[in-house]
Amino acid sequence: MPEAGVINECDGHGHAVVIGSGIAGLTAARALANFMDRVTVLERDWVPRGPSRRRGVPQARHTHSLTTAAQRDLERLFPGIGRDLAEAGAVRVRMPEDMLLLGPGGWLPRFDSGLSMLSASRDLIDAVVRDRLRADPKVTFLQGHEAASLLPGRHDTVTGVWVRGRDRKAPGEWGAPRLLSADFVVDATGRGSRAPQWLAELGYEPPAETVTETRTTHATSVFAPPVGHVADWKSLWFMASADDPSQGVLNPVEGGRWSVTLSAGAGERPPADHAGLLRAAGALRHPLLREVLETATPLGPVYGCDRTGNRWRHYERMRRWPDQFLVVGDAFAALDPAHGQGMTTAVQSALLLDHMLAAHGTTVGLSYRLRRALAHQLAPAWRTSIRGLRAADGSPAGARARLGRRYAARVAAASTTDPRAARLLLELRQAAAPPAVAVRPGVLRAVLRGPRGPAAAAPPSTTHGPNARPRRSAAQDAPAAGALPGSAPPPMTTADAVPQWPASAPSHDRRRP
Repeated sequence: MPEAGVINECDGHGHAVVIGSGIAGLTAARALANFMDRVTVLERDWVPRGPSRRRGVPQARHTHSLTTAAQRDLERLFPGIGRDLAEAGAVRVRMPEDMLLLGPGGWLPRFDSGLSMLSASRDLIDAVVRDRLRADPKVTFLQGHEAASLLPGRHDTVTGVWVRGRDRKAPGEWGAPRLLSADFVVDATGRGSRAPQWLAELGYEPPAETVTETRTTHATSVFAPPVGHVADWKSLWFMASADDPSQGVLNPVEGGRWSVTLSAGAGERPPADHAGLLRAAGALRHPLLREVLETATPLGPVYGCDRTGNRWRHYERMRRWPDQFLVVGDAFAALDPAHGQGMTTAVQSALLLDHMLAAHGTTVGLSYRLRRALAHQLAPAWRTSIRGLRAADGSPAGARARLGRRYAARVAAASTTDPRAARLLLELRQAAAPPAVAVRPGVLRAVLRGPRGPAAAAPPSTTHGPNARPRRSAAQDAPAAGALPGSAPPPMTTADAVPQWPASAPSHDRRRP
C-alpha cells in the first residue's frame, strides 16, 4: 500500500514526469510516450482545450512560424501533424518564393529553394500539438499543479517530484506537497526554470551560466488585410543588417489575418500603440511594410516585450549530476526570440531524446550522454544567436565569433544575386542544415566570389514597390459596350496576384489578457 500523500505511478516499465506544457514539454512527452509506460505532463496553469491563450508563455502573442527543420522533425514525432496544422488554419509560405525578403545585404531573389515555413499563432500551434498528445492513452495532463522540489534516490538519482495543487483556501493558494513518483523527470519550464534551486537543495553545485545581452525589444499586433488586397506575396521579412538592428515581419496566420512584429535594438522601448508601430515600420530600411499597414485594419492592441537575451545554463559541464533527470528547451538554453529558433531547437531536442532512449534501451545511466548530446545539438543555434554580441560582463566576442560574423557578412552580400548563397542564408537562420553545409564547394565558391552585380534597389514584386504593374480599375474590368454576353473578361495584369479577404478574428484573440 502506498503511503498517504504519495501518487504511485511506478509499476510496469516506467513512468515519466514532464514539468511544463510548452512546445519543449509537449514534444519531450511525445518522445517519452514512445518508450515509457506512462507520461504525466505537469502544468501549473490551466491547460485550455483548443487554440486559447495559456498563461506562462511570454512570447505567445508575437509572430511564430515552424521552420522547415521544425516541420520535418515534428512530423517524425507526430506523423500527419502537418496536415492537422494546415486544416486548423496554418499557412504554408515557401521561402523565398512566397515572400519579399530584405536580407542584410539587400533584396533576395525569389526562387524555389525547397524551404518553407508554416505560419500560425502560437495558440494554434500549441493546441494542435497538445490535442495529438492528449489522444495518446499513455499521456495524462495534471494541470493546476506546480513542481516544488525533486525527490532524490540512491546513487545520485531522481525518483520523483514533490508537487502541490492550487488551493484558494490555503496560504499562498497552494496546497500541501505530495509526491509524484517517477522513473524519469524532465524540466521544460522555460526561462523561469527552478532546476538550479532544486539541484542546490539536493547538494549539487549550481551550473555555470553564459549570458549575452541583446537589448532587443519586440512589438506585435494583428491586422486584417485591406479589403480587396492583391499581392504576389504572402509574407514580408526585413532582416537586421550590420548597421541597422531593426527587423520587421509580416506573416499570414489563421483566419486570413496578418501577424506583424517589429524588433528594435539598443534597448529602445517597443511601440505601445498602432501609431508608434507605423512609425517604427517606417523607420525600417525600406518603407514597404509601413505602406502595406497604412490601409490595413488593426484587430487588437499592440503587445510589447523586452524579455530577450541569451542564457545558457551549462548543465553539460557539471561533473556530478542526478541520473534520470533532464533539462530541455529554454530551461537549458534560451535564445533571443528575434532569431525564431526556439520551437525548432525544442523539437530537435525531443527527437534526440526519442532516438537516444530507443538506442539505450533504458532511462538508467542515460542522463550524462543526453546532456552532452543536447549541448552539441544546441551549439549552432546558440552561435547564430550570439554572433557579434558581448557577454553580460562586457567582454567582446571571441575569434571564432568574429570569423563567423565575417563569413556571415559575405553570405549576406552574395545572397542578393546567387540562389545558393540565398538558400544558405535561410538555412542558417532556420537551423535547417548542419554547419558543414556552409563550406560545401559550390556554396563556398558562391560566397567567396561575392555578389554578381549590384543588389536590387526595389522589392522583386509586380504588385508592390516601384516595379508594380498598374492594376485595372473596376471600370476597366466592366464589360465593354456591345460585348457579347458570356464573353471572357480581359486577363488580369498581374497573373500571380491573389486577392485576400480578411476573416473575423477568433474569439480568443479579441479579448485582452
